[in-house]
Amino acid sequence: MTDEVRDDLKYTESHEWLKEEGEIAKVGITDHAQSELTDIVFVELPEVGKEIKKGEELCVVESVKSVSELYAPVSGKIVNVNKKLEDAPETINESPYDEGWLVEIEVQDKSEIDNLLDAESYKKLI
Repeated sequence: MTDEVRDDLKYTESHEWLKEEGEIAKVGITDHAQSELTDIVFVELPEVGKEIKKGEELCVVESVKSVSELYAPVSGKIVNVNKKLEDAPETINESPYDEGWLVEIEVQDKSEIDNLLDAESYKKLI
């Protein structure tokens, strides 16, 4: 089975994805990451309004086999979190790029997005 990598997203080496939507960036974990984690059973999301720096811990995802920290791909302010994941964390496994997004960040410095991996580079990484 091939991991899905979408051309319209940017990626980190730690397997987060970012979708730029104007000043806001939607962030989640990649299809590759969710398949490595296996069944996700709990997500600890950050508070809305929290300021975060690129590379800082963004949230924690717990699966049946491990607990993993996820890291912010860019600096900015958390403006929205995916509340659905509190009751249905398995949504990340089922739909990592659509329904299973984690947070939306108001991006401080757009140039940080340019430093992320494109789809081709991410495919080489995995």
